Order: sequence, then structure tokens, then C-alpha cells
Amino acid sequence: MQPGLVKPGLFRDRREAGGLLAEKLAAYANRPDVLVLALPRGGVPVAYEVARGLGAPLDVFVVHKLGVPGYEELAMGAIATGGVRVLNDQLVERLGIGEQAIEAIAARERQELERRERLYRGDRPPPDVRGRTVILVDDGLATGATMHAAIEALRQQNPARIVVAVPMASPEACEEMKEKADDVICAITPEPFHAVGRWYQDFSQTADEEVGILLARQGTPQTGEVAQGPAVDRPLIKALRQIAYPLAGLARDYDPLIGRIGEARFALLGEASHGTHEFYCERAEITKRLIAEKNFSAVAVEADWPDAYRLNRYVRGASDDVDAVEALADFRRFPTWMWRNTVVVEFIEWLRAYNDALPPGAEKVGFYGLDLYSLHASMKAVLQYLEKVDPEAAERARERYSCFDHVGEDTEAYGLMTRLNLSRSCEEEVIGQLIELQRRAADTMRRDGGLADDDLFHAEQNARLVKNAEAYYRSVFLEEVSSWNLRDRHMAETLDALVEYLGRKVGSAKVAVWEHNSHLGDARATEMGQRGELNVGQLTREKYAGEAVLIGFTTHHGTVTAASDWGKSSERKRVRPAPAGSYEALFHAVRHDQFLLILNDSDLMVQQLAAPRLERAIGVIYRPETERQSHYFGARLVEQFDAVLNFDKTRAVKPLESTEEWETGEIPETFPFAV
Repeated sequence: MQPGLVKPGLFRDRREAGGLLAEKLAAYANRPDVLVLALPRGGVPVAYEVARGLGAPLDVFVVHKLGVPGYEELAMGAIATGGVRVLNDQLVERLGIGEQAIEAIAARERQELERRERLYRGDRPPPDVRGRTVILVDDGLATGATMHAAIEALRQQNPARIVVAVPMASPEACEEMKEKADDVICAITPEPFHAVGRWYQDFSQTADEEVGILLARQGTPQTGEVAQGPAVDRPLIKALRQIAYPLAGLARDYDPLIGRIGEARFALLGEASHGTHEFYCERAEITKRLIAEKNFSAVAVEADWPDAYRLNRYVRGASDDVDAVEALADFRRFPTWMWRNTVVVEFIEWLRAYNDALPPGAEKVGFYGLDLYSLHASMKAVLQYLEKVDPEAAERARERYSCFDHVGEDTEAYGLMTRLNLSRSCEEEVIGQLIELQRRAADTMRRDGGLADDDLFHAEQNARLVKNAEAYYRSVFLEEVSSWNLRDRHMAETLDALVEYLGRKVGSAKVAVWEHNSHLGDARATEMGQRGELNVGQLTREKYAGEAVLIGFTTHHGTVTAASDWGKSSERKRVRPAPAGSYEALFHAVRHDQFLLILNDSDLMVQQLAAPRLERAIGVIYRPETERQSHYFGARLVEQFDAVLNFDKTRAVKPLESTEEWETGEIPETFPFAV
């Protein structure tokens, strides 16, 4: 989920929350008996700032959640070091979860708890808490189950005093905690509380790597976070200079990449931001060659199905839109610049001209959206189709979709109300509507002996989107892993349906996919996979193996089009130079302005790039002030992608509607002394 709007009372990130929490704990500063223990992973950045502010040592106390079967994001209890188990008895009883199921889940999660103990602590023994004042820190309290487990486990080790400290908590959890701990500091107790993540502008997952870095830095906070210095990387840099294919702006630049793609059916073309000119431009050039030379029949992008389908009709000559700009008119949801930009306009016009030049009867290249945010637009599209072909079926669909009427078009309200059991979900209705349209498509194919028409396929995909979007909006009030996985599964499922449909028209359909690196690089090779997230790249590799080629894009510095907060205007921001220890810094040291790497070209390169490094990801929000926490994650590049395109210095993509902030651009750090 993208960071939300800035509101009074929100913490910018966990580090800021920790600094403010340290002020509330001033009475414990500079005391030799005080020990700060963080609940990993989210509690560690908070506790790091608390420990610094109090002049106290920092360590971790590992506690692991027990998830409800089938809804693992919802905690029914927790386990902690020392064999302690705490259950939310009320929730367990209400859901009817048996002791046998609880034991099985606890046994499985103990393995993960032990893994984390080894990962965070290594050979270091746990801290001795006997007779000490222990400050237990987490990034927030919702139900308090995890903190309860930590307190019970610590009590068995005889500390003198246990203090619970969190930046925010639900009022109920904070009050209940006072019965368990000797002192409780909840910096804020907002009501209604909703969820911990609602009170952070940046609530991105804390990675295992960050936990290790902060624990290592504690006590010497001035130490940099450099994983591998330049001297260590010199042999690799030399090898990269020899192996990299420089990109000089020539027609043959991408010959090695086109050769690597070969006869693959999927070319997954990423981007390290949603607002970089070179990523859009070069991705378009590669796709043009795939269409012209490799018979690719579709482009599928990180956009909503109904918005992109209007473009599809335009490029196939089936709409009344006079040009690409008009065909892009439905892209009005934030962030508009992601598709309403000058590079996309040029590519869409090229695609229209290419299709117009095809021989009569030839199948035209399409343009499709894979994302799922257009819940209400997709419901409208289903109803419009059925009203034309079957008024009775349209009435059934209208009745089903009326389930959402009580919240209007506020999808967030729908998710919150169903999460809090204030309203029943519409799951049964949206599944029923999809099944009815799928039956209609199957009947049409049996009757006609061939293919359902494009309009029916379009309606079916919109019904699929409604079904998956309903589940997505219910999930966003659980944990981010759940909503992320639902979204990427939907995009992979839509891609599969598109390939199957086009395959009945053209044989073995080939598709170029445009999405962010975080969606198209194999999640198993990143921190995403470590925390249970999957993505389109992983799912496509798992299903299609060598028929899918995954291509990433990187940059070291330059400018980017992005917003400072969700829903805000586009700005032209400076991309800060990448830090040491990152792939971007490594590639900057190669000293080629732009180049291509085929990642299995050299055994030496594969071996030396196998160790994880930091990798940058800028979405539609860019916050340089929290760059390390907000925009970097650990990855193993050679497992994540098959090829990488690096552009050392990049520039912001130009929106069709430029704002004053975009035109002015970000003021340089050297202002007013810059020349």
C-alpha cells in the first residue's frame, strides 16, 4: 500500500516515532540498569532511536505471531523465546479454532522464531535481564498479543522492572497493558484506532537486513551502512566493464537482449520508478522490436483493465477517439502521469500506425491493463455490456453489485466496515457474477465452435477484477503482505487469461509486460520473498519457466516525476546518488553512462553478484529524507532478473498535465550558490 496523506498526529516513519518516544522516556535516560529490547522487525528502528536517546544498550526479543488458519495476517496469539505461548482466547473461541490446529500452527511458527533468533543474534548470547529495567519497544499496539507474550517470557527471567513503550496504541490495548507491565508509555492513543500502519506515513516492511544493520550500529551510530566498499568491488567492477554492452543510441544496441529473449513468450520489462523518462522510452523501443521482429501480440501494463481497454480499442482502430491523448482520457486516478505522459502518447501512436499498416485480416497488437483498482468502473463496464446483450442478466448483475451501494465509491470505507464486521462482505455476489459471465463465455464458444467475442471477454475480465478487488480492499486493513499478494495474483491471473484468449486467435500468444521492478523481478530473490510476498515475476517464472524473461532497470541519480504524498501533485524531484553497498552504486562505478547486462553471460559475474545488495525502488511517492528506509531493499540480482538495463543519470518523464511544481523542479541543495 502506498503511503497515505499527511495528517496531524502521524509519524513520518518508525525512526521519527522512536525519537519522539525517547522524549517520553526521558526519566530512564543514562541509567546503567536500563536495557532496551525491540520486538523485531518493526520495533527495531523505533527502539534504535529510543536506545540512542536514552544512552542505553539495544537488543532484540524475538516474538512471533500465530495467525488465524486461512487468515494468517490476523493474529490469534503469539509465541516467544522460552516456550511461552499467549492466545487471544476471545478470538479463538469466536472462530472455533481447536487446540490441535493451534498446536500445529505453533509448532510451525517455532521454527521461524528459532530462525530469526539465529539470524538476528548469530552466536551472541541473549542479554542478561536479571535485576535490570527492561524497556520493551514495538512500533505500535493493536491487540497487544505479541507484547503480552514478550512480557510473560521476560518475567521468567526475573527483571527488576518491565516498561512497555510504543509510539501509538489503541486505547483498549494500552489500558490492558498496564495490568501486565510495571510502566506503560503509549505516546498517542488515537480513536478510532483502525490499525498501526494508519498512523505512519511510511509503514513499509522492516527488512531482516535493516534489523542487522541497526543492531550492529547501536553504540556507534556514526558508522556508515556500507556493505561492501570500493576496494572489495574492484575485481567485479573490472569484470562488469568487460561484460557490459554499452548503449550508444544505435539501432543494434538491443541485439543482445533481443537474442536473449529469443522465442520466449513473455518479456517482463520493469522500471525502478514510475516516473523516469528513460525507463518508459527504452522499454517502448524494446517492445517495438519485439512486436516487429518476434511477433509479440500484446502489451500488458500496470494499469486498470477498463482504462487500458479504451487504449486497446484505439490502437486497434475500433474507437472514436481522435488521437492517443483522447484515448488516455480515462486515466484520471492518481497518479495520472504514470500513463498520461509524453512517452506513452508516442508509443500508443506508433502502435496505432503499426496496426493500421497490417494486411487486411491480420490480428492487431493489443494494449491491456492488469491492475485491480477500478472496482466501480469495472462494475459499470459489466452492466453496460449486459444491458446491450441480455437485459435480464443485467438486472441480476445490478442486484448483486448493489451490495456496495451503502458505501458509494469509497472502497476504503467498504474494506474498513467489513474488517470490523460492521457490514457483511460482497464476496458471494461478486463471485456469482464472475461465474455467470464465465458460463456465458463457455456457452458462446460451444455454440459458435470457436471464440467468444472481444466485448464478452472484456466484460468477463472486468467481472474478474471486481471479484479480486473486493477481496483486495477487505485485505488492506490486515497486513500489507496479504493485500500485495492478492494484487499480484490478480495481475498474474489476468495475464494468464489474456494469453489463453489471444492464443485461440493467434496461436501461441507473446506478451510484453510493463510494470515496476518490484512486481516483475522474482520476489524469491528479494526481501519481499523473505516476508512472505510473491509477485508477477515469480508467478510467471513458476508457471512458464524459460518462456519468461525478466528484465530490470536501474539508475544512480538524476530526476524523477513523483509526489511527496499519496494524492498530491506531481513534482520533478532530484534522485539522490545511490549509497555504497547498492547495485546502483556498483554500476555507477563501472563508468558507462548506460549499459545492458545479460546476467548469465559470465560465471564470474554470476558468482560475484550472488551476494545480496541494496536495490532502489521509487514508486509514485519519493521521499529523499527517508531514502534508505523508504526506497531500498535487499536483493540478489542474478536470481531476480535475467537481464538489467542501467542508466546512470536519468530524467523525469514529462506528464501531459504539468504542474507548477513539476515545471519549477526541486531546488538544488547548493541553492543559492549553484552556478
